[in-house]
Amino acid sequence: MYDCRAQGTCGKVVEMMNQMMGKQSIQFDRAPHIIGSSSVVGKKEGEGPLAKAFDLICSDDRFGEDNWEKSESTMQNEAMKTALQHAKLLPVQVRYLFGGDLLGQLIATSFGMENLDIPLFGLYGACSTCGESLSLAAMTVAGGYADYAAAITSSHFASAEKQFRFPLGYGNQRPLAATWTVTGSGAFILAEKGGHARITGITTGKVVDFGVKDSLNMGACMAPAACDTIYQNLMDFNRQPGDYDKIITGDLGYVGQTILIDLLKEKGFDIAKQHMDCGIEIYDRETQDTHSGGSGCGCSAVTLAAMILPKICKGVWKRVLFVPTGALLSTVSFNEGQSVPGIAHGVVIEHC
Repeated sequence: MYDCRAQGTCGKVVEMMNQMMGKQSIQFDRAPHIIGSSSVVGKKEGEGPLAKAFDLICSDDRFGEDNWEKSESTMQNEAMKTALQHAKLLPVQVRYLFGGDLLGQLIATSFGMENLDIPLFGLYGACSTCGESLSLAAMTVAGGYADYAAAITSSHFASAEKQFRFPLGYGNQRPLAATWTVTGSGAFILAEKGGHARITGITTGKVVDFGVKDSLNMGACMAPAACDTIYQNLMDFNRQPGDYDKIITGDLGYVGQTILIDLLKEKGFDIAKQHMDCGIEIYDRETQDTHSGGSGCGCSAVTLAAMILPKICKGVWKRVLFVPTGALLSTVSFNEGQSVPGIAHGVVIEHC
């Protein structure tokens, strides 16, 4: 049997192993930089509080296409091309692309990325996909497996409603705990150096199931997973909530935010002062009638690109724990009466 230790590579292996923190976290010795990002959104998002921060707002939610799935693919393609422009790179320079969406077999990503000719890892983490893709891209660059890696995700209100809930023409009533799926795509380019924000660590989430079966109350489904990941991040890195300028979840909304803060208080941590939620930030609850807030893969991704990263790059926030949250249901599991488990992935982003 070939023994790598005989070739003097064991030291490198040990060095990489030492980057592990606690039970489920990694602290990168060579933290990868985010050198480019972009946010592309639809009309409703462009009427919200973050309107001036988005790279592209399309007044036509079809993005010039003849169905909603093609629309989402076109939106993703535009987001990736814009991020590459910001990073001053060509697609051929990107070694790996990590991406996913909410649609069956990730068709928004596969069709959206096909003409860029970048090696692709397709991911499904529901609305936590932004955190999952950033984590894997960061590991790839930090491990020396790529000079440049990309992460992308998206969601579209109409395609998500079509797949998971009701046809738009049905006009169903939405309970107050429901969230509004964001039409948006966020893309990110990572490199060894060259940016003003870097990913210094990650905490990979576990599937957490509290038995909630209400698919229209995503906040309640995902809050326990967010609590689990944030708690583990604080334990693994031996930190307090105050060590972060902000702890930002993906799309818990107003209902999920309350549950998360209460759950963490039971574990001895009060994050009320630090906590933000992308689903709360992206819409004006009163004027846009979005009930509990925004949701979808695109919610955390476009908020990160448009609002969070600029504040980190300018040094307004020095260290942020970014925690996109996902509800791991499918139409099959829901119709068979199963509960809706959640997952959340933590990404530590710091100013540099």
